[in-house]
Amino acid sequence: MQKLILVGGGGHCKSCIDVIEQENKFEIVGILDVEEKIGQEICDYKIIGTDDEIEKYSKQGCFFLITVGQIKSPDLRIKLFEKIKNASGKLATVVSPLAYVSKNATVGEGSIIMHNAFLNCGVQVGKNCIINTKALLEHDVFVGDNCHISTASVLNGEVNVGDGTFIGSNSTAVQCVKIPPKSFIKAGSLIK
Repeated sequence: MQKLILVGGGGHCKSCIDVIEQENKFEIVGILDVEEKIGQEICDYKIIGTDDEIEKYSKQGCFFLITVGQIKSPDLRIKLFEKIKNASGKLATVVSPLAYVSKNATVGEGSIIMHNAFLNCGVQVGKNCIINTKALLEHDVFVGDNCHISTASVLNGEVNVGDGTFIGSNSTAVQCVKIPPKSFIKAGSLIK
């Protein structure tokens, strides 16, 4: 199994750990977070350092997954993504075995597809995205980089989501809608 470092030790990290363990493709070495949290554990995995140690783990051949959540802004996830890339780090792409991803869908590096998400034929998901639990992406949906499609959201056919967008839980986008970059869609919205 490939060795994996998680970057960010909050609530979203717990959900990611569950998906990673179910996929059984990566061995979690530890978690990077702020200095005050070093030594603490999340789901039996230790916080072993800060993001200043990304380069060290990159040289050891570890993969990385950004496990910081994204609600108000994608900025922290983007900063961490760039820090990993600048250190020649490899980003993991994680797909829950409980998700359905069409053989004709694509998922970019550093993205995670959570439990019971559904990605239909022709879906394209960019880099560093969270496709959260029970999200439904219908045929030919395009999701740009650094997006979070929240729990139980529905994106109908040919919806186009701009980079850096957050779509809140239980939101529904009608077919062919174009959502501008860095949009913030609150939970339960109808996007038309």
